[in-house]
Amino acid sequence: MRHQPSTLTVKGRDMRLRTIGFLALVGLAIWFIAVNTASVTVRLWIPTVTIPLWVILTVTLIVGMILGMFIARRRARRD
Repeated sequence: MRHQPSTLTVKGRDMRLRTIGFLALVGLAIWFIAVNTASVTVRLWIPTVTIPLWVILTVTLIVGMILGMFIARRRARRD
C-alpha cells in the first residue's frame, strides 16, 4: 500500500512539501549567487583565469542539478 506524499495548500492549490522545499533552496541559491559578484582567480589545471564568482556558482548549481536529476532517474528506474 502506497501512501500519498505530504502536501500543503497554498492559495487554494495543493503543493507537495518536497516542491516547496526545492523552491526554497533554489531561491536561496539564486540569492547567494546574486550577492557574490566579485571577480576571483581560478586555476583550471593549467590556465589561471579571473572570472566573476557568480559565473562559477551558477555553473556549479547547474551541474549539480543535472547530476541530481540523473541519479534520481537511475534510482527510479531501479525501483
